[in-house]
Amino acid sequence: MKSIAYYITAHGYGHGTRSCDIINALHSAAPGTEILVKSDLPPTFLQQRLPPETTLIPGAFDVGLIQKDSILVDLEASLKAIRKVYSQEDQLIQQEVDFIRRQNIGVVVADIPAIPLAAAKQAGVPAIATGNFGWDWIYSDFVKFDPEWQPIVDRFRSVYEQTDLLLRQPFAEPMAAFPEIVDLPLLAKPGNNLRSKLAETSGADPKSKWVLLSFTSLNLSHQALEKLSRLDGYELFSVEPLDWPHSCVKCIRRSVASFSDILASMDEVVTKPGFGIISDCIANDKPIIYADREHFLEYAVLVESINTYCRSAFIPATELYAGKLERALKTIESAPSPPKQMPRGGAELAAREILKKLN
Repeated sequence: MKSIAYYITAHGYGHGTRSCDIINALHSAAPGTEILVKSDLPPTFLQQRLPPETTLIPGAFDVGLIQKDSILVDLEASLKAIRKVYSQEDQLIQQEVDFIRRQNIGVVVADIPAIPLAAAKQAGVPAIATGNFGWDWIYSDFVKFDPEWQPIVDRFRSVYEQTDLLLRQPFAEPMAAFPEIVDLPLLAKPGNNLRSKLAETSGADPKSKWVLLSFTSLNLSHQALEKLSRLDGYELFSVEPLDWPHSCVKCIRRSVASFSDILASMDEVVTKPGFGIISDCIANDKPIIYADREHFLEYAVLVESINTYCRSAFIPATELYAGKLERALKTIESAPSPPKQMPRGGAELAAREILKKLN
């Protein structure tokens, strides 16, 4: 029986979350099919979301963007890191061609590095991309700062143009390089409200408004944390690895509850616009307070989606870094209901399309 190789960029947890949704749907639809996941995302992150029969293999095949924290991007470091990866492109492609043949892989899925897709084509197996943007599109915005980005854009685009199928996820740019596209509805599923359990483990007041600061990292100063500590009637939370010891923000360990269950237990979310958190907020019907994000072309597409499918309020990054949440928290209380609802079932549709290509 042929296996599935699923490659996930380590650029952010959103890529991992949505990939796990699809992989879980694959396990349900074809329980006897072996799935090998290659990613440099933390193994514990994947293990918490995937059944134990999933094979996890470390591997990095793109860089995404190097970030100073969840908001700020380091373009110079990003370009340097991408060049380093692509200086080994031929070796990495051959390495994965050998892996595909050795492991009897019948289809390759990638979210959304190009090197595994190129290896799949060279090995003669179907190549499927999935995501809501291509790196060619993201990087194209940086050419105006440095023309050295153009060869990177061209390299990604040339591989995407030869990919057999794109499973285009919600909140997407056109992704016009891909010749065949299937659009997916929402992948995320609602979590379970564990407010009583989280109140017991954290000491938080269950009667207060609970606000999740949903960032992987956020460089708040001591003064900003002091400002947050003076908020009246609110309990503030983060999820590891984001932790400010000895502050008013209560860090929830991932061993205590899944991220989806943590989010389902909250009243409001403060975050950067990102695919995973928007999907989870739609699935759990949670309002979003979102900050601006520099050097990320996806931002405008994601904000449009937030305003279409979520109750929302905007907080300038300057206010966020200063710990000034009061205005945004008041604004979100009177935010109108979203104008549209998003259909569900994206993970199951993706699984069906992947299994059609398995040979």
